[in-house]
Amino acid sequence: MTEEFFFQCPYCWEEISMIFDKSLYEDSYIEDCEVCCNPIEIKYQSDGNDITNFSAISIEQ
Repeated sequence: MTEEFFFQCPYCWEEISMIFDKSLYEDSYIEDCEVCCNPIEIKYQSDGNDITNFSAISIEQ
């Protein structure tokens, strides 16, 4: 079960989206912004149906 989740990039503030697998109850990874290409640390939690906690944090370079 997946969900497209929209949020603002912590660098360029553009709205971007990512697809999350809600069957994973917790996940974290680094992915580049599709607009400005800066790395974002993504963390989320799911209850299996909804995204219950989410953060997108800039990575100091």
